[in-house]
Amino acid sequence: MMAGMQMGSTTSQDTKMVWPPTTVEDGMVCERDVALTMSDGAVLRANVFRPESPGQYPVVMAMGAYGKDVHFEDAFNPQWQVLKRIYPELDSNGSTGRFLRWEVVDPERWVPDGFVVIQIDSRGTGRSEGYLDPFGPVETRDYYEWIEWAGVQPWSNGKVGLIGVSYLAIKQWQVAALNPPHLAAIVPWEGSSEFFRDGGHHGGILSNSFTFEWWPRQVLANQYGSGDSKHRDRITGERTTGPSLSSEILEGSRADHPNDRLTHSLDDAWNRARAANLPAITVPLLSAANWGGAGMHLRGNFEGFLRTGSAQKWLFAHIGTHYESFYLPHYVAIQKRFFNHFLRGDDNGWDREPPVQLAIRHADGTAAIRKEQAWPLARTQRVPLYLDAREGGLQSTAPSASGSVDFQAMTGAASFTTAPFDAATEFTGPVTLTLWISSTTRDADIFAVLRVLDPAGEEVTYVGAHERVPMAQGWLRASRRKTDPERSTEWRPWHTHDDVQKLEPGQVYPLDVEIWPTSMVFPKGWRLSLTVQGHDYIVTAPGRMRHDHPEDRPAGEFGGVTTVHTGGEHASHLVMPLIAREQEA
Repeated sequence: MMAGMQMGSTTSQDTKMVWPPTTVEDGMVCERDVALTMSDGAVLRANVFRPESPGQYPVVMAMGAYGKDVHFEDAFNPQWQVLKRIYPELDSNGSTGRFLRWEVVDPERWVPDGFVVIQIDSRGTGRSEGYLDPFGPVETRDYYEWIEWAGVQPWSNGKVGLIGVSYLAIKQWQVAALNPPHLAAIVPWEGSSEFFRDGGHHGGILSNSFTFEWWPRQVLANQYGSGDSKHRDRITGERTTGPSLSSEILEGSRADHPNDRLTHSLDDAWNRARAANLPAITVPLLSAANWGGAGMHLRGNFEGFLRTGSAQKWLFAHIGTHYESFYLPHYVAIQKRFFNHFLRGDDNGWDREPPVQLAIRHADGTAAIRKEQAWPLARTQRVPLYLDAREGGLQSTAPSASGSVDFQAMTGAASFTTAPFDAATEFTGPVTLTLWISSTTRDADIFAVLRVLDPAGEEVTYVGAHERVPMAQGWLRASRRKTDPERSTEWRPWHTHDDVQKLEPGQVYPLDVEIWPTSMVFPKGWRLSLTVQGHDYIVTAPGRMRHDHPEDRPAGEFGGVTTVHTGGEHASHLVMPLIAREQEA
């Protein structure tokens, strides 16, 4: 595919200020607003940072919608303040921090090590023109064209790697499935790979709060041509969104993404066009998951590791916030070591690393890295824990007598708790829940939560990607209970989300609920609790990943009484991934 590069001075339409497109400082060449004409004629722009010394270097690239010229601190100030407390040297000791952007690498920490860094404004955002349709197939094709352009530049060694967090990781899964010839490796860091299941509709339930708040705050604020954008380039003083266009033009130049999410409530062609074709991916990959990423990305990194066709792939599960786990020196060293091997050919031992590396979480919030050979762990004992509605217990044997417990779907809950563990007990892996329910209405949403209780019976929560979180969560809409037996496994049901099967009020139905992967070591005397309810479980209000859109969850359908049935022929149970502690390295 042919694409033309346009370069030259850029003139601000607000200030008429002219600034040089290329600067050189401290051994780094910065080319700003490098323009590339896509195959359909749209012009997209990127910032290119490269070593001043002549040579051919590996390229690390990211494409996203958050503005290549918007400083991290300006757009995400609360997160910046947290990260600065954790990592005070973020913008010192090797970096001025001038080019720090949300969820992308810092050029000042990569270019000195012999990498070219490219940051692209995705179509319709920042200084890139075109129709704004997040995660869409045209945007993915744009990425392909940028990869191929970078692979043949005189400063490139022909090997392009992709790296970035969240949006910038989702795009990696998508474009890698197209197999651009110059793409050599990817590092999707906390990024969904299954568009519908991982982020849009958890268990078939619309995850609305993030999308509906994210769209105006993080995307429309960066739409190309937005004269209302408050974002300014710290270097030039210019608005980061290019020329000011009319509201009519802006509205006609973008999709209505929140409404698209709302109206495409099954895994239809619109959703499939935005899901990565994981088996088609063949490049080496490092998939980085966050145990505290419940409701966004966590599942996608595990599924991406499992289902891609790559012969060389690694899974890395960590703790901490969404942003510290990308920028701290320890993690940057891992990223560079991976790329040095696959983009530069360094014999640094990466190819001999075990394919699974997990931060095994402890109840006190700490974690220790352990290296494994497979996911789920080969030595996993899948242990059933049966719900007992009469005693509120989770136990190793099924109750012989039937029981049931009711709760108001929109406000109530039912909890089931183990006896105190008599020794340190580790659960690491995917979790499944078979739940027999009935409802007074034609549908019911199940929010399943694994919780950690200390010896006093108090819940202990953990630092998550964005907020405090329980041990693990899972979701399922009862009318989306249909599963695909060929794609389901004993440790993860696969719901088709292609059919709506309403309930008959009062009739009992079995549900197979997928609870997202987890890891936790319970000390002696601590307990595991399962809470089942029909509404969001929020540790700290208001909660980031809510599922409360009135059009998706009308009270007449979801506001009834839910009954959980246990024992006898309705043996509701968890299956937990028990790991023998003496095997720990």
